[in-house]
Amino acid sequence: MIIPVLIIIILIVIILLSSLKVVTTGYLFVVERLGQYHRTLQPGWNFVIPFVDFVRGRVSTKQQILDIEPQSVITKDNVKISIDNVIFFKVMEAKDAIYNIENFKSGIIYSTITNMRNIVGDMTLDEVLSGRDRINSKLLEVVDEITDAYGIKILSVEIKNIIPPTEIQQAMEKQMRAERDKRAVILEAEGKRQSYISIAEGEKQAKILQAEAEKQANIRRAEGLKESQELEADGKGKAIEIVAIAQAEAILKVNKAILDSGTNETVIALKQVEALQEMAKNPANKLILPNETLSSLGSIAAIGELLKNK
Repeated sequence: MIIPVLIIIILIVIILLSSLKVVTTGYLFVVERLGQYHRTLQPGWNFVIPFVDFVRGRVSTKQQILDIEPQSVITKDNVKISIDNVIFFKVMEAKDAIYNIENFKSGIIYSTITNMRNIVGDMTLDEVLSGRDRINSKLLEVVDEITDAYGIKILSVEIKNIIPPTEIQQAMEKQMRAERDKRAVILEAEGKRQSYISIAEGEKQAKILQAEAEKQANIRRAEGLKESQELEADGKGKAIEIVAIAQAEAILKVNKAILDSGTNETVIALKQVEALQEMAKNPANKLILPNETLSSLGSIAAIGELLKNK
């Protein structure tokens, strides 16, 4: 009796254990009942009917990565290149990923390769090399539309490498070297140009400053000459004024002497001679004497000498 009871207990334990399904986070279990889809088990503890319910597939809901091997592609200008891709995707509907396609990863890979060849086939090599973002965007749009039926969301499609033929690579390297040399020559020429412009600008500024200095010097020389002429004119005017005052004083003295000594012709003649001598001392004065005056100067001088002796 003990053995049958133990067998029954063991069977009950086995049935209970087989009916308990633990789903870890990040995964979903697709369960069939009697060969048909029944439900999708969520993360946690789940109970199923042993020998009736069967787990058809275990699907990851985490973001997944597919690395596609390099594929040969021919461009519009008949250049054979090699391109490899990386695809990021996530399963959104576990039921569709299990029942709508036999192997959803293979479906994603072949959809990407086929559409990549179609897209690149309509582009030239230069367009392919410079249009990675455009190719990625088109691939993402097309592949994501195809995989909607699989319950899969394509998050990103990225081109890792574009490898052209060896001869094309060599030609591109030569072109790059020529372009670098060209840029170097342009930069050197631009530097020389800027240097010449700076030198010319400096010479221009120097000439402007020199002309300005000469202008200021000429102005100052002209002002000094003007002031000198004004001072000289003032000096001459004052000298003439002083001479005129002296002459006036001499005339007053002569008149006074005449009044004091009476109408003596000899005295008048002497005074006239003295006045002429005073006027002749000033280089600014010019004397114009008639011939009669010059002829009488001798007698006047003699009379003056006689009076001095007396």
